[in-house]
Amino acid sequence: MSDPSPPALTHLLDVLDLVEVGSAEVSITTARSAASGDGESTSVPMSFGEDMTLFLGQSQKMPHGRVFGGQVLAQGVVACGRTVVTESPRPLHSLHAYFMRPGDDTQPISFAVERMRDGRSFSTRRAHAIQNGKPILSMSCSFQEPAEGLDHHDPMPDVPRPDGLKSLSDVFGGIDHPGAKHLAEGRAIEQRHVEGNLFVAPGPEQVARQSVWLRAIGELPDDPLLHSAVLAYASDYALLEPVLRRHGRQWMDGTLNVASLDHAMWFHRPARADEWVLYAQESPSAQGGRGLGIGRMFTADGTMVATVAQEGMLRVRPPRDDPA
Repeated sequence: MSDPSPPALTHLLDVLDLVEVGSAEVSITTARSAASGDGESTSVPMSFGEDMTLFLGQSQKMPHGRVFGGQVLAQGVVACGRTVVTESPRPLHSLHAYFMRPGDDTQPISFAVERMRDGRSFSTRRAHAIQNGKPILSMSCSFQEPAEGLDHHDPMPDVPRPDGLKSLSDVFGGIDHPGAKHLAEGRAIEQRHVEGNLFVAPGPEQVARQSVWLRAIGELPDDPLLHSAVLAYASDYALLEPVLRRHGRQWMDGTLNVASLDHAMWFHRPARADEWVLYAQESPSAQGGRGLGIGRMFTADGTMVATVAQEGMLRVRPPRDDPA
């Protein structure tokens, strides 16, 4: 890269550059099943016993003191991808993850990756992100050799292009507040909301959909795994906002308790995370203190490159001046 990367992007690349620290063997030879029909108990052989590769990663500092979910998601992608060593490249095609505990952004994170299977064209990995001896995220990733087959995708929504939209830096730059400084300067991903952001005011319409243009704030190395990881990182931004938009809410109204619960992502076609990607989002349902977000990612030329789904906890507290 000819020009130095912006500090926020340099730090993200450092965070995603995990260090391999060793391996651990987990072996399960038999498991006792329930009693059989004749009253005899039986032992069923299990096929586990592969080494688990261990990685260590640092954390980004966040204004709220908790690890950003997209960070640990992207680190898990890198950890899993580095264990896929095959004759032909196998790009990431899907991930499924559960967020189990909030992470501490002052502490490093350990990743234990299990090689589940290497087939003729697919490789499957399972990873656990661990802090203080407890998992904060568990995820599975699948990788596939490129193949020919049936090919179609939905058209990209007809929305304004990013050049005429304001970025978060445009909106919050120059405001002397820690939260505003983080939005303007501390993020490695540039976001431009088509319908306007929801940080300090609700949207003008109560609809359960929105579109956001996004890209890394500088050039990334030519590593397909890294671009998939950065897209996974960016996919955790804004995906629950259609729920807030539908109900006339905004992030800083002091009544919301929000946390990601799970996250799934399917990578359909290659894309660079340092070029404009449209993230078209909607929420088909919110209930029981949870909201569901669905997102589709398109390159600027209209090619659909990924689909994302996330359910989050969305609890509304009474306003502080409400005696109830």
